[in-house]
Amino acid sequence: MRRVAKLSAACIATAALALSATACGSTSSENDKSSASSGDGKGVKIGLAFDVGGRGDHSFNDSAARGTDKASKEFGGSVKELTAKSSDTEADREQRLSDLADAGYNPIVAVGYAYATSVDKVAAKYPKTSFGIVDSVVKAKNADSITFTEEQGSYLAGVAAALKTKTKHVGFIGGVDVPLIKKFQAGYAQGVKDTDPKIKVDVQYLSHGSDTSGFASPDKGKEAAQGMLDNGADIVYSAAGSSGNGAIEAVNGKKGAWAIGVDSDQYNIPGLAKYKSSILTSVVKNVDVGVYDFIKSVHDGKPLTGNNVYSLAKNGVSLATSGGFIDDVQPKLDAAKTKIVDGSVKVKTTP
Repeated sequence: MRRVAKLSAACIATAALALSATACGSTSSENDKSSASSGDGKGVKIGLAFDVGGRGDHSFNDSAARGTDKASKEFGGSVKELTAKSSDTEADREQRLSDLADAGYNPIVAVGYAYATSVDKVAAKYPKTSFGIVDSVVKAKNADSITFTEEQGSYLAGVAAALKTKTKHVGFIGGVDVPLIKKFQAGYAQGVKDTDPKIKVDVQYLSHGSDTSGFASPDKGKEAAQGMLDNGADIVYSAAGSSGNGAIEAVNGKKGAWAIGVDSDQYNIPGLAKYKSSILTSVVKNVDVGVYDFIKSVHDGKPLTGNNVYSLAKNGVSLATSGGFIDDVQPKLDAAKTKIVDGSVKVKTTP
């Protein structure tokens, strides 16, 4: 098993990284015992650059971590983890990826759309290294763009919300007002309105543009959700990284209200166990599958490249059933899924 020790994001043992120490986020890393050291030569040396929130966010980053952990356990080798700060500049992200490449990590996984420009630049400098990026499409020939149809999973969440709301009033909280999160909003709102056009949908974003603090501010998520609940909403869906944990906490404090989780099946996340009775469902985005597939391809000597899309039809996204809270509306959810998969329902990617 790999033991994780907390270090500073600038703690790769190179002078170059030391120079950027003040700008980088926290990291956690410790090498596994490499299978290569036992003579089979098949170990992998994985570099993992997390988005803000990092391992332990109970959501997006944790899903990527699960895929990496599975690959590391299966193939042997070592993992170096670095985590971004919301104050990161483009130079910080480039430095983080470059330091991993300089240290011999291959493949390198960049978790989050914020790394898109950095991956293109750094990948060009290290053509023999394979890069994977989650949630963005890049041009680099030695990169695998791991993308998902978030709008499709969110549509199903919207259908569920419309069928379960008692007040005919629901809410959506986005971490950062960017095109990726707009996909979650668009699908959710469409699912709600296609089911019952009379239902009101409140929308609030926690930060905008290059300010990514909205993905790592549980207090802001809690405040936003509380405002929606006070205004009459009884279901709140958050696509906001660890900020969504605060929203779930707020919902748990109101009788009869429901939260909808995101990225991971948040009902089953140990850190959220005390709130699980209020988690109606979660839009699961199988980042772990995409990350694992990429690492395996490098291990097998056939690195994935181009844009690999994980859709509803391919179970790249799904709606969690843990807790049994949507069992009563499952037939209608199945019908909605069928319409999306067969193309009779086209889900929007912008509100």
